[in-house]
Amino acid sequence: MRLSGNNSLLLSGVISSLLCNIGVLGKTSSWSSTAFVTTHGKRSTIRNDLASSSSSLHASRSICLFEKDDFALETGEWPYTAADMGRVDTSDDSYFYDSPRFVTHIDDRAIESLTAFYREELAALALRKENGGNIDVLDLCSSWISHLPKDEEVGGIIPYGRIVGVGMNEEELQENPQLTEYFVQDMNKNPSLSQFDDDSFDAIMNVVSVDYLTKPKEIFQEMYRILRPGGIALCSFSNRCFPTKAVAMWLQADDIGRMTIVGSYYHYSANWKSIEALDIKLPTMETPERPSFGEMFSNPTAGFAWMNTAAAVAKSNAGDPMFVVKGTK
Repeated sequence: MRLSGNNSLLLSGVISSLLCNIGVLGKTSSWSSTAFVTTHGKRSTIRNDLASSSSSLHASRSICLFEKDDFALETGEWPYTAADMGRVDTSDDSYFYDSPRFVTHIDDRAIESLTAFYREELAALALRKENGGNIDVLDLCSSWISHLPKDEEVGGIIPYGRIVGVGMNEEELQENPQLTEYFVQDMNKNPSLSQFDDDSFDAIMNVVSVDYLTKPKEIFQEMYRILRPGGIALCSFSNRCFPTKAVAMWLQADDIGRMTIVGSYYHYSANWKSIEALDIKLPTMETPERPSFGEMFSNPTAGFAWMNTAAAVAKSNAGDPMFVVKGTK
């Protein structure tokens, strides 16, 4: 594992957690710190990598790059048990998602951060794409909103082609204005994406839903199959979930552990070119300078305006964290 040197949010806790967390998984039915310990006797190497100036924005968000020897087993094997994938609510997911939920599951600042990250990643992908062409996107576990930057926001830098949604609730998918087409599918019942040919998409997004997947190996194998060479898969998550539907080991892990879980899904599913964990939360907002007592005395409105603004900034800065584990084919 290579750990970024420019990460300030999680770095203080990473060093102490990393050596017991990142090796991942001898076969076990309990998700404890011992479940992460590598079985081949190698200790992960931690070193700081200085980012080049051309990639400083990306590097400031990078937490680590996963490497093959960070994991206990080889690609194609599977260390998790039925207990690890167990859920409190084992009823059919179609019942849970039967009624549409036209709500957001992360706060506004986290959404803003995710859209900004998508803008950066998709613009870079468009520049790398040989012979130009459109960017085809699959929104996996989709709903009424995809969080993608809108055409007018990117000035044509991201030439969207297909934007396909696969989700559980048809009413939500119908209301998503960015989708060009959609499929209603329960990925926990049917993890196959056979409706798509090999090498069909440039990017696959999964927003705050990876924690609900009970067949992640099969799903990540399908993601790899339908991505084009050089394509990216972006699995984002925060610290919120429906606890009765999240898998057991997710509920028992901290943020570092959850990045490790998602990183392991990539590793065990296919030979991804790279697997990277990132903190994508936008930088904290600055609180405006408080008016002087004289200014507030002569203009009480200025004082109330400052208090409201300061409270909004504090709420935003204390909001949901936002992480992504990115796989590149």
